[in-house]
Amino acid sequence: MKMKKLVALIATAAMTMSLTACGGAATETAPAEDTAAAETTEAATAEDTAAAETTEAAPAEDTAATEEFDYGSGSITIWAADNVVDLTQQLADKFIADKGVDYTVVVEACGEGDAASNMITDVEAGADIYGFAQDQLARLVAAGALQPLNAEFGDWVTANNDAGSVNAATAGSTIYAFPLTSDNGYFLYYDKSAVTDPSSLEKILEDCEAAGKNFYFDADSAWYNAAFFFATGANCTFETDDAGAFTGTTASYASDAGLVAYKAMINMIESPIFVDGSAAGEATNVGAIVDGTWDSSALQEILGDNYACAKLPSFKGSDGKDYQLSGFGGFKLMGVKPQTEGGKLKLCYELAQYLSDTDAQLERFNAQGWGPSNVAAQADPAVKADPALSALAEQLAFTIPQGQYPGEWWDLAGALGKDVESGTITSSSSDDDLMAELKIHDDGCQSYIQ
Repeated sequence: MKMKKLVALIATAAMTMSLTACGGAATETAPAEDTAAAETTEAATAEDTAAAETTEAAPAEDTAATEEFDYGSGSITIWAADNVVDLTQQLADKFIADKGVDYTVVVEACGEGDAASNMITDVEAGADIYGFAQDQLARLVAAGALQPLNAEFGDWVTANNDAGSVNAATAGSTIYAFPLTSDNGYFLYYDKSAVTDPSSLEKILEDCEAAGKNFYFDADSAWYNAAFFFATGANCTFETDDAGAFTGTTASYASDAGLVAYKAMINMIESPIFVDGSAAGEATNVGAIVDGTWDSSALQEILGDNYACAKLPSFKGSDGKDYQLSGFGGFKLMGVKPQTEGGKLKLCYELAQYLSDTDAQLERFNAQGWGPSNVAAQADPAVKADPALSALAEQLAFTIPQGQYPGEWWDLAGALGKDVESGTITSSSSDDDLMAELKIHDDGCQSYIQ
């Protein structure tokens, strides 16, 4: 940034000198004369002089524009989700070629769920640009792994993306990242030849069992199993300050509402056709799977003509009431690591902007079904007609916005599902045992508050 200011000052000085010379010449070439002919001659001379000096000033302006910023040279590393590595490399290579700068870009596979942990472990060795899930923003800010966007790029983010994604990229009053998607949620994919009623969890399990097909749900993931707890009104949220520190929590899994949710999750896990997981690439004999838009292409291939999508189903609680599965609604973001060189930082900003702009978001939608956060891309007819994004949009009405969560929380809440899968907790466990398990969760949440 200092180099840019210096060049700008030099250019400004050069332009000021030219304009001063131009003004002086004009004054000197317009003396009072006694005859009109002399005045005409002198005026013509003044015009010619001014024109010549304007011509001379032009190279200075051109030079200033050409030398406005020195990007330097080097290499930029990007971390992207495995299924968009090749596409990201293609887009980045095109950007560098069009920009005409002496940089190479290497795109490496690193999912949004893993990027934050890897960055925090060693910021210096981390990628220069990386995608991450919005819930990791506080951790990354606190670790100094994100360069705040300057006013230019912050204004661009605000003007070009939906409000939810802009809020997701913001900590305190500062925008720290470029939104990539407004699709970080999950819903139901199902085989419509097997599942007759996608609105009921019990009916889905029954239909899958009858058809000899599997039902996939990532029950040992805190992100997914929250769908049960939020459905019944149990809660778990955290508050953070501008520095990313956790200052408060509302955790009520250890409650009557949490008990109803836990029992329903246990019943699902104990179904003979239940399989833990949410990755389409690892799924076989799929009857139904709770997954996100990032796997829409893979599931279209797996399910073929029987491909169908819907919001998450409801379930019958132990209290006899029906509950709509809920969950998190969130966003994918792209951040830039702090840089020691101003030229490289500016180029990283511009590359991240390019990778999150309208055309790039549509490229990812067409290739992998990622749902755009960019408002122009959201208006694309193909985006509006996509069945997976339509199902997600319907499901998001029943979710809570995904805020910031301590890194340890994901293992803490994930253990609620793991303990059922291991047999430590079963449908035969007493309410006291279940409540004790849930209390471990709530007490753990309190321990993270600083």
